[in-house]
Amino acid sequence: MNPLDQVLEAMARTRSEREACYRDLHSHPEPSMREERTRAVVTERLLALGCEVVELGGGLVTVLANGDGPVVLHRADMDGLPVTEETGLPYASTQTTVDATGAEVGLMHACGHDLHVACLLGAVELLASRPDAWSGTFIAVFQPGEEIAAGGRAMVDAGITTRVPRPDVAFGQHVLSHEAGVLGTRVGPVMSAGDSIRITVFGKGSHGSMPHLGVDPVVLAASIVLRLQTIVAREISPSDFAVVTVGSSRAGSTSNVIADHATLLVNLRTYDTGVRDQVVAAIERIVRAECEASGSPRPPTFEYYEQYPLTSNDPDVTDTVTAAFRAHLGAGRVVDLGRVPASEDFSVIPDAFGTPYTYWGVGGFPPGAGVPNHSPLFAPLIQPTLDAGTEAIVVAAMAYLAPEAA
Repeated sequence: MNPLDQVLEAMARTRSEREACYRDLHSHPEPSMREERTRAVVTERLLALGCEVVELGGGLVTVLANGDGPVVLHRADMDGLPVTEETGLPYASTQTTVDATGAEVGLMHACGHDLHVACLLGAVELLASRPDAWSGTFIAVFQPGEEIAAGGRAMVDAGITTRVPRPDVAFGQHVLSHEAGVLGTRVGPVMSAGDSIRITVFGKGSHGSMPHLGVDPVVLAASIVLRLQTIVAREISPSDFAVVTVGSSRAGSTSNVIADHATLLVNLRTYDTGVRDQVVAAIERIVRAECEASGSPRPPTFEYYEQYPLTSNDPDVTDTVTAAFRAHLGAGRVVDLGRVPASEDFSVIPDAFGTPYTYWGVGGFPPGAGVPNHSPLFAPLIQPTLDAGTEAIVVAAMAYLAPEAA
């Protein structure tokens, strides 16, 4: 039996325990940067395996040091989303949280982070059970706060680059709406850069019956929303990619009062730094021009937040991992992931180390019946998704850690 098969030999024996762990995590999602129970569950399981656990920046790190050889890092994110679950699953979340407006809403693992955690725990268990089959170091990182682009930076700020060995390669994965059990890889840009902008424009308050005495920020905001739609349609080359979305427009509180300000929450996604800069400049130009045209009494303000870097897979690492996936799983289970316009802060940690990385997708749904991430109906099939994600981590790691890989 080859070293990879030796490590994977316990997959069937550990399957029911991994499934139970996944169901428990799914039932108990936690808000970004407040993943206390999740940390406790992960810590308990790692300690039971004999691992040492270090808490950094709200996340956890464990290092399996097993002699000479490459250093491999894999990261899993842990946080849930303010989404009320509608899956009807027997293990559906009943947790609640407070959203940005102060309203109580449901809390759900609507992006598969529960599966990411369960897969990484399973991979650690498999590798720890067969130290005779590999040599080197495996670092498991359980990261908080991905959904608000805060967790990776928090762990870097807490000193992860000085607390663990520098990895030679870094991996991450994400469950997506593709066919369950299928893995998707891609060289180069795969997850877009993302920026959120809180734009405040100012009017002049007045009675609703006396609009001529005020400056209406609702009309001003509406003009901005419409004009922003022209950026991608008329300013960005058709050969380039960009998305500009106005996700929220808020002003006033009653029908007969003209408010004195309006707030827009704008999100943009790009794959190219130059295109991003062009879009940002266009947004600010349009907002300022519309404010001037409306006679706004104050300049607008722009607050940039939840900024995600581009996820761009290293060619050599991606080719190595893709070849390992195909050799073990068969070419039919490994597809071109394509570009995914969602964003990730996965690359923050490997970039802090200066480490090349690759990030792949794991399908989680019946063919043709995928549900998009962040949907209240997001419910990946437990199997074969959980086994596929666990196996993918081990296969990728063993591409570097197996004796013949040295």
